[in-house]
Amino acid sequence: MRSRRLVVSAAAIVAAAVGFLPGTAQAADPSAPVARHAAKTPDLKKAGAQNIKTFKSGAEKSHRGGGAAAAAAADGAVGGNPDLKFALTATNTTARGIHLETAVTSVPSSLRVTISWGDGTLDTIDTAGGGTLENEHVYAKAGTYKIIVGVNDPANMVYRENEVTIVTSGSEFTPHTPTRLLDTRDGFRAPKAKVAPRSSVRVQVADYGFIPKKLTAVVLNVTVTNTTAGGHISAYPSGTERPIASNVNYEAGQSVPNLVIVPVGEDGSVELFNGGWESVDLIADITGYFTPTAASGYTPMAPARFVDTREGLGTKKGQVPGQTSFGTQISGLRGVPQGVTAVALNVTVTNPKEAGHLVVYPSGGRIPLASNVNFTAGQTVANSVIVPVGPDGSVNVRNSAWASADVIVDVVGYYSPESKGALMSFSPVRWLDTRDAKGGAFGPLEGRGYIASQLSHWEPGDTGVSGVVLNTTVTNTAGGGFLSVAPDPNSSRQYDEGTAVTPERPTSSTLNWTKGRTVANLVQADTGKHGVVDFWNQGWDNADLVVDLFGFYDTE
Repeated sequence: MRSRRLVVSAAAIVAAAVGFLPGTAQAADPSAPVARHAAKTPDLKKAGAQNIKTFKSGAEKSHRGGGAAAAAAADGAVGGNPDLKFALTATNTTARGIHLETAVTSVPSSLRVTISWGDGTLDTIDTAGGGTLENEHVYAKAGTYKIIVGVNDPANMVYRENEVTIVTSGSEFTPHTPTRLLDTRDGFRAPKAKVAPRSSVRVQVADYGFIPKKLTAVVLNVTVTNTTAGGHISAYPSGTERPIASNVNYEAGQSVPNLVIVPVGEDGSVELFNGGWESVDLIADITGYFTPTAASGYTPMAPARFVDTREGLGTKKGQVPGQTSFGTQISGLRGVPQGVTAVALNVTVTNPKEAGHLVVYPSGGRIPLASNVNFTAGQTVANSVIVPVGPDGSVNVRNSAWASADVIVDVVGYYSPESKGALMSFSPVRWLDTRDAKGGAFGPLEGRGYIASQLSHWEPGDTGVSGVVLNTTVTNTAGGGFLSVAPDPNSSRQYDEGTAVTPERPTSSTLNWTKGRTVANLVQADTGKHGVVDFWNQGWDNADLVVDLFGFYDTE
């Protein structure tokens, strides 16, 4: 897989740009696209190997079994194959794929092997004598399955069975009404004290309320508040080494939320590390979790605008008054089907009259004790949100400030029982850092330019990855601007051959910043037709970009 930097002519595509650039000055446009190959690219298969497991049942566990074949075999009647036996070894290959090896010990005799995969499907193979058979299977849904293999030697009237229970490596999503799991300000499920600098607080997730005991990953909205200096927060599975990656960046006096999708440790908890040099308060709200069981898969989308109160899109035109909510229909519109269980959003507040926060929650439900976007007067702020969809297919947005603000909502994907994308989560990996010569694409991301990166299916036919889970951070910002992340219509080959067309400039924002600020936001990026994703600097001034990889959605 490859990445390259592209500085694109703003004159050709500026008409499609969205206008939330606070205080920007229009610099000279780059003259022509310039490609530069990056120093490194992510290896999703290697990162996803953390999810791969092997399940075994030894040959000594072979037994006579039951069923018609066993009934027809009078064991030992002929006595020509009394030591027939076989071992089973099953290994995850993809999110729902299994590679099964059946190592048979037998005399040279014709054998019929049947494999019951545990999902109602049956394979039959005719072979002869001993040896190892290799078979592949892909399950329709994530889950735990019992594979039963039977080997029949009809000539010698011998039948043996063996079985192995497997768990798919991919996980599916169950939405959860936004619920508070941690608040250090009042000692809720943690000591009533700020989290000390360079230390962490543990959040127990599994087996709390209606949350099951066995989880693979959790979706949390993490908020840092009561800050007295700058720093960052890192979320990671308990019992593992703390990663370089960061999830939330903050400055003195700020309250900053960010969505995280993080694997859960073996004890069912996650760690929130305060990477600053002063104490902070931390709040964590759950909005869903992933388990290796049949639930909802994920379908990514190129960002689609569903709400813009400045234009009257998705709700009435005009700012949302303080202490009020509005509902907006999601299911059945702009590519989102009926029957979705949850939706992935990017929610932006702009032109707020005073400080406050937004809450996004399913229609028909109570307003939760949670916040999704925190803002100050005049600030433009975006944050990722994963929220259950109400029975009528809509969600509500509440402005909890006392004064009005404009709200923009972009849909970036949805969860449904029919969606094929199962999460392959792993400990965070730093994938791109423009500050680092070895960081994937060295040098600041130019104003009005973008970095195009190959994120999946570099090899022809390798199309299993439909989306990636990223945390994007901008820093060393020379002016105001915003970041957009969208699939590229070109393939890497087209860029290499110089035949790529200039992509249309996206109209959605992933995160917004002002001069000198460091800002982070989660992105669930659609990898598109060719597996190439673009990161656009929509400002007119340079900014450094850091991207951390947290997982991907596998459709196979």
